[in-house]
Amino acid sequence: MKWEVFRQEKKKDYHTHVGNVHAPNAEMAKQYAQIMHARRKPANSLWVVPKEDIEEVHADEQGIEMGGTTQKAYRWATNYNTDETFAEEIEDSQREQEQAEKDLAEADK
Repeated sequence: MKWEVFRQEKKKDYHTHVGNVHAPNAEMAKQYAQIMHARRKPANSLWVVPKEDIEEVHADEQGIEMGGTTQKAYRWATNYNTDETFAEEIEDSQREQEQAEKDLAEADK
């Protein structure tokens, strides 16, 4: 039985596909995945999934729309004209966002 392996290098990272293993059951698949895909490279966790249980949605299928086709510029404050009273609030919000990103980056170290 073929199992697909996804590895997360650090907490809060995405799991990315790193390969597959052949094993008769889930326990053996997890052991093989750990040996093959987490022994030499840093890993926080592994997902081991039977290949036949993975479903696919393909962009070429009729009626399927995937990202990149919609305009969402309205979500960003920089795309709106605002008067000075709103500008100060936006700057405060921007500073809070930058501080939160710095705190998150330091927490990941």
